[in-house]
Amino acid sequence: MTQLDQFLLRAEHLLSRLENILPASTPAPDWNLGFAYRWRKRGGQGYLQVVRHASTIALDDLRNVAAQKAQIEQNTRQFVHGKPANNVLLTGARGTGKSSLIKACLNQFSDQGLRLIEVDKADLADLPDIVDLIAERPERFIVFCDDLSFEEGEAGYKALKVALDGSISAQSDNVLIYATSNRRHLLPEKMSDNASYKYSDDGDLHPGETVEEKISLSERFGLWVSFYPFKQDDYLDIVAYWLGSMGCTAAQVEEARGDALRWALQRGSRSGRVAWQFARDYAGKLAES
Repeated sequence: MTQLDQFLLRAEHLLSRLENILPASTPAPDWNLGFAYRWRKRGGQGYLQVVRHASTIALDDLRNVAAQKAQIEQNTRQFVHGKPANNVLLTGARGTGKSSLIKACLNQFSDQGLRLIEVDKADLADLPDIVDLIAERPERFIVFCDDLSFEEGEAGYKALKVALDGSISAQSDNVLIYATSNRRHLLPEKMSDNASYKYSDDGDLHPGETVEEKISLSERFGLWVSFYPFKQDDYLDIVAYWLGSMGCTAAQVEEARGDALRWALQRGSRSGRVAWQFARDYAGKLAES
């Protein structure tokens, strides 16, 4: 082996070692491939991954949440049209359409430039990087955090507070944060928190620092939208809607009522999600019979 061959071999080994040390390259987002993205990590570096098969749910598919739908749709319309709009926290009973409503708004306004970026709770510390990546884009972006809640001391809690309130840099006007949670205040509440309340001489009750900290994040969302468990008739109405959309006749829908109620009883919930799951099971069995 010549000296040149030995040099090239050593250089190749050195480059191989450097490749293992240097951060992995991440793909640049292709904004023409879709209108929904997920924030992903590779080798410690974050990047946007296009969602090629995004949910196709429409606003008209969401039943018995008319008031909540009107609030979210109006806020999103203002945002898409470049008008003032608020970050949104959707809270309440599971399976009542919180995340589906956000996805439906994306489908409603995607042709007007709305885009959605889904971010896991574990990656909320990357929010400044995400905002920097999209701040100069012409589209309007909703950063979507689903099923959000925190335990004491989690890093993402403070990162989200900063993103909602702004730090030394101004908030980008083409970004809003929409989050869903089963908790109104996002942090667990304990009986011991009551001990931090203080009484003033005039009888007023004032929360202590612990309570103030736990409600401070929720208060940074400009719009709170609450969802509630469905009544039986509401649940059956949703079942009927989905069965009809899956090709069932009116007679078949009527015949399914008893099974739908038993299905909900087994799951301990009369939610929209449970209604949709029942409809898929029932319609599928009918199609096979």
